[in-house]
Amino acid sequence: MESSPNSSHSFKIIWTLAFAMVISVMNSTMFNVALPVLRQEFGLTSSEVSWVVTAYIIVYAVGSVTYGKLADRFPLKNLITAGLVLFAAGSLLGLFSTSYWMIIAGRILQSMGASVIPASSMLIPMRYIPGEKRGRALGITSAGMALGTAIGPIIAGFIIGLVSWRFLFLISLLVLVSLPLFRRHLPEESSQPGRTDLAGGLLLAAGIALLLLSITQRSWALFGLTLAVFALFYLRIHRTADPFVSPGIFRNAKYTAGLIIGCMILTLNLCVPYLVPQMLSSVNGLSSMETGVVMFPGALLAALLGLVGGRIADSKGNRFLAACALLLQAASYLLLSTFTGAASPLFIAVLLILTNTGLTFAQIGMAGTVSRTLTGRQTGVGMGIYMMASFITGAVGTTLIGAVLDGGSSASSLNPMYQGQGGGAFSSVFLIFAAWIIGFVALYFAVFRRGREQAVGAG
Repeated sequence: MESSPNSSHSFKIIWTLAFAMVISVMNSTMFNVALPVLRQEFGLTSSEVSWVVTAYIIVYAVGSVTYGKLADRFPLKNLITAGLVLFAAGSLLGLFSTSYWMIIAGRILQSMGASVIPASSMLIPMRYIPGEKRGRALGITSAGMALGTAIGPIIAGFIIGLVSWRFLFLISLLVLVSLPLFRRHLPEESSQPGRTDLAGGLLLAAGIALLLLSITQRSWALFGLTLAVFALFYLRIHRTADPFVSPGIFRNAKYTAGLIIGCMILTLNLCVPYLVPQMLSSVNGLSSMETGVVMFPGALLAALLGLVGGRIADSKGNRFLAACALLLQAASYLLLSTFTGAASPLFIAVLLILTNTGLTFAQIGMAGTVSRTLTGRQTGVGMGIYMMASFITGAVGTTLIGAVLDGGSSASSLNPMYQGQGGGAFSSVFLIFAAWIIGFVALYFAVFRRGREQAVGAG
């Protein structure tokens, strides 16, 4: 099935993928800014308007593992084509929507298509980039993600202020620019024989959807239903000749360890962007635009330094990059924990450069490590599960943080060195972040023992 393109074409694919990542991530972050406007225009409650984000999240998580599974059988070029066409169709539906539920339908279609991009961001470097250059490739795609995160809210603010929220859907149509480039640079491949376990896929999709709903809605009843559906999925994959997810993949001890450790480390990649804007608003009293200005330099520089991180992974190995991620994140979390409520926005902006760079380095290193534990037809679904699980743990993390903040942001801090006022809860959460990253990076080093690695995935 696989046919490796030459070196120049390989990195043309990677840069095309990075562009698609920028649009995909922007599409996710831009609509967070639009929620207050949509709520007012359509006369919605907060819970009703939240479905603009919730529906997208659920389908995105399901799609990442589904495309990964399909990529083990069908040509990646065709899957990307189908995904980008769905993405564009959803964008058009949202652009010309006349009711709120048309917006939701458009967001669901967008997510059904956009979820091919994170799946491809793992598979393309694995399939078409030599191991000694894979860190550079992962650095480029991670830079695309960081750039989309940086500019999405700012562009959304300007578009909504100058014209209308509808034009956010128009921005998303830019993803079609990448389609002819994917078609040109991805190699021709043939489909593999076999059949797809549709029933298993539907059970997994239902389980993921219910799990995310139980998290976002904080519902024990939905969580109980989630467990029942996953029990049926477990029975299905153990009784079917060619299951949607082979149980054998979890007998790969290195993959399973990397999956668990990676998800725990990357939880912070969703938790930090969720926490920081709330801190800047409630403790520092900044407006949405001022918050964007404080957060933008860190995200932008993290995108640029992600390119450096990829090269570091190629030359020094994943363990070295993980150590860099640990130092950057731990230092910034401890400083934020100590000075939240006392530091100026400028000082916080500087600390966020360290934080975001550490998050990007962790993303590159863990993707390289986990990808190297998989071979053959395990790669697509294995990396899809990794993406999906990372997303779910992040959703759990943000929900727990929300519960802590609901108890009052001015609660006393767990940090005995805390210097600020009015931000004790934020200080405590950042202190927990520091302990979290130190603990799980230490576990990573204990599990993935090697000397000097030869390439990105050697860890």
